[in-house]
Amino acid sequence: MSWCVRLVCLAAFTAAALIPLRAQQIDHDGHHGAGPVPQEILNRPVPLRSGIGTMHQKISTSSSRAQSFYDQGLAYLHSYVWIEAARSFHQALRLDSNLAMAYIELADAYIGLQDVMAARAACNKAHVLQAHMSVGEHAWLTIRERELDYLEDSGNVDKRSAYQDTISDAIKVNSRDPWLWVQRGLAAEASPFTHGQAGGEGSLSSYRTALELDPKNLVAFHYSIHCNENLGHIKDALEQSVTYVHLAPAIPHAHHMHGHELMRVGRTEEAIQEFVKTNDLEENYYRTEKIPAQYDWHHAHNLQLLALSYELLGRVKTAETLLRQAFALPAYTEFLEYNRKVWPEFLINRGRFEEALNASQQLIKSQWPMARLAGHTLAGDALLGLNRLSAAQEELTFAEREAEHLPARMVAALSYPAALRASILLRGDQKQEGESIFVEVEKSMLAMPGPDAWIATIFALESITRDAREANDWDLARYTAEQMIQHDPYYAGGHFAIGLVAEHAGENAGARPMFAEAEKLWSRGDQDLPELVLARKKLDESALLH
Repeated sequence: MSWCVRLVCLAAFTAAALIPLRAQQIDHDGHHGAGPVPQEILNRPVPLRSGIGTMHQKISTSSSRAQSFYDQGLAYLHSYVWIEAARSFHQALRLDSNLAMAYIELADAYIGLQDVMAARAACNKAHVLQAHMSVGEHAWLTIRERELDYLEDSGNVDKRSAYQDTISDAIKVNSRDPWLWVQRGLAAEASPFTHGQAGGEGSLSSYRTALELDPKNLVAFHYSIHCNENLGHIKDALEQSVTYVHLAPAIPHAHHMHGHELMRVGRTEEAIQEFVKTNDLEENYYRTEKIPAQYDWHHAHNLQLLALSYELLGRVKTAETLLRQAFALPAYTEFLEYNRKVWPEFLINRGRFEEALNASQQLIKSQWPMARLAGHTLAGDALLGLNRLSAAQEELTFAEREAEHLPARMVAALSYPAALRASILLRGDQKQEGESIFVEVEKSMLAMPGPDAWIATIFALESITRDAREANDWDLARYTAEQMIQHDPYYAGGHFAIGLVAEHAGENAGARPMFAEAEKLWSRGDQDLPELVLARKKLDESALLH
């Protein structure tokens, strides 16, 4: 079986960081090109809601209700519910048309929707209202304008520095404003599009300061969870995620994050419950508000993690239904289109190569180069599975050409197309070179932070072990299986892979407990799961020998 790169989302934050940062155009229907959420939806009136977390930032308005809707907008904004954030800020503006801060934060909501042009337009409207702004609000306008300058000129280190310096200048004037410290933590990330999901130690330090100033600042608390995830502080992240759900039970992302952490500590059944709760909240929201699911980036992302969690337990049939559903959702950004690759990856992993090849063709036809790169690589994987080596080599050539047109930092963070090249080499007379590439690919995947990349790496390693066994490279098979166990000792597939390696080496005493552990961990999976059936057969054969 060909190796399929199971870097599902590279974590939402990592994938977002890889997206070419570009201003978006408005199409002829009046929709914004990066996120075609109709303005009719973003402008709809909205009521005040409960259960979304309590946020507050004092702003210049005499309307208490405008203040309330502004605060609601913050709650939604910093839990990634971009549409409801935009609706809330628009509602605040209906109550106070001079509320410049609502435009400034509306710009941030548009950044979440990856619509830089609309964000700039919102900032321009705030600029017109400067006479109604306090000194501190003037600083916020400057911060957002410098942030947009950077987004409009991706890779310009001077503009990134100007953005960060503006925040530092504002902190010098008002060092006790927790919101400025939150913004400082966000600005430490590589891209404003990641919006709190890609923070490290530097960001965490800023969020800690914000929480010292305002222990109830749920924004800083939420983003601290992401930082702890990225830094591998899973115990801290798990404890914090429990609190996040308690404080914001109506927020889908709160349950989704708790699922992240449960998944990481082997509590997969509980993680599934949280992902299901997330899905239920989202589906109810779409029905109630009459908003198509395709406009919510979080929906497909949650479906994918839910599916892969089921796959961890060996419930492949359920996983297939969910992944097929996610693949059917239209993608309106490069990130969402790229993540549609999870479906052909799954098909390759299950040996359904013709179906995978057809699904990969959809990615190859994409308008975005990242998706085309994934499509060509996966098409090559599928063709290898069909023993069409020359055709697979052609797809490798196409994938390498796509990689040439992408930023070097992006290609360096991906396993495409190196993994396909390694698979082809492993099948030929250059096994040593292929093995060497795979080892480097594994190191890269294992170093990738975040829950999405973590679960994706499990299946990527599993695919490599299959490739290695089929190529009769048992050294690579053993090495990779050991990496699987270290990465996730709760996944049956790692124990199963070790069992096969041990059996091949004549280490039957070592193989049996591995197959037994695999059977135990897959006990709630599909009973006709081929790997589970084989593990049980191996155990029966071993029992007969004894």
